[in-house]
Amino acid sequence: MFPRIAFAATLSLALGAGAVAAQDLADQVGARQGQFKLFALNLGTLAMMGTGRAEYDARAAQAAADNLVALSGLDQRALWPAGSDSGAIDGTRALPAIWDNPEDFAAKLVALNAAAVEMARVAGDGADAIGGQLRGLSGTCSACHQAYRAPQ
Repeated sequence: MFPRIAFAATLSLALGAGAVAAQDLADQVGARQGQFKLFALNLGTLAMMGTGRAEYDARAAQAAADNLVALSGLDQRALWPAGSDSGAIDGTRALPAIWDNPEDFAAKLVALNAAAVEMARVAGDGADAIGGQLRGLSGTCSACHQAYRAPQ
């Protein structure tokens, strides 16, 4: 638990102070969006299996769940520089509220990682096990999107 708290505190400081240095803003935003596209791809694999729309494949399910853990556990500091919100630049849906409430945003990222870890714990146990974890995992995504992502 301590590493998650330390991660959240570090992210909060980085967002609050604009501490990300000397990276090209477009590259940072692109990397952030790429990370979430990979997350969506892997979540989609699990959702298809967990809802019965795709045949369950234990190896593919575990790989997708492990990818979600890895993606949600990445150090986020370089991905959220000040001035990379939807009010400041085009091509992003990140709301300025992220930088107004960095502690809550960081807590939501920690919750996402915890839900991904739970999914990885059961991904090899069958489609029903995946289905049972989908609500929790997708709920963490929705909680953050509702607070911090602009609609399309």
